[in-house]
Amino acid sequence: MLQDISPLRLDNSYSPDLKPEANDIIFHFENATVLSCGRVSQPFPTLSQLGKVKSSIYLFTIGEHRYFLAFDEKLAPAEGFSYVNVKKLRYAEGAQNVNVMALFTAYHLAGWYRDNRCCGSCGSKTVPDAAERALLCTGCCRIIYPRINPAVIVGVTNGDKLLITRYAKNRNYSYDALVAGFTEIGETFEETVAREVGEEVGLKIKNIRYYRSQPWGYSGSILAGFFCDVDGSDKVCLDESELSSAVWTERSQITGQPDGFSLTNDMMMAFKNGKE
Repeated sequence: MLQDISPLRLDNSYSPDLKPEANDIIFHFENATVLSCGRVSQPFPTLSQLGKVKSSIYLFTIGEHRYFLAFDEKLAPAEGFSYVNVKKLRYAEGAQNVNVMALFTAYHLAGWYRDNRCCGSCGSKTVPDAAERALLCTGCCRIIYPRINPAVIVGVTNGDKLLITRYAKNRNYSYDALVAGFTEIGETFEETVAREVGEEVGLKIKNIRYYRSQPWGYSGSILAGFFCDVDGSDKVCLDESELSSAVWTERSQITGQPDGFSLTNDMMMAFKNGKE
């Protein structure tokens, strides 16, 4: 999956006083695009390639590489670099776990910094906290931590069949998926599983069991994967505003997604191989 970058590891220790050096990697985002050369091996610019940045903050380290986020309003792209859609880099042929993991994590943090430049309580400017990954309001001293959205991925089983779905909102996204959704206020993960299955495909379920989790920075989420069994009728009543299809699929017929980054794909392959 995305986070499976062993023997490397992501070290997200907070070090706000670090300044970028020549070989450090710089992320700069414009909306849903990132400055990139598109290369599979090293798609993002180093400080030496950019020349300089006016304002930046240290994000994390992976292996020997340190990553920083540039806050500059505009950056003149270095030769060979341009702004590329974040999703396009995820689906690029030969994309590597470590680069997509770094990209999604940086994208998550970049959105948080962007959306909290001012305090939501008093409107005053915020500044990075000196001790932890947080923003401090200069007016009311409110502390703002990175927002992480909990969500579930659900593998609904019916004997040797798994319910494979496809999304309705983006019909250009033609890959197989599973029932999924965000946890609402006051819900447990298990309650979210039952509610999302009921809402999206009209099924009752039982035997909810935890599988695995995954950070998914593209949506600012932490995903929790669960398998469960259909309870009673297996007739699907599709919510067409959410899904374009939901089909009971035999293990041998499961094809998965085009890359191995997602928890969804991991769960589909686990069921296909009888390891759920």
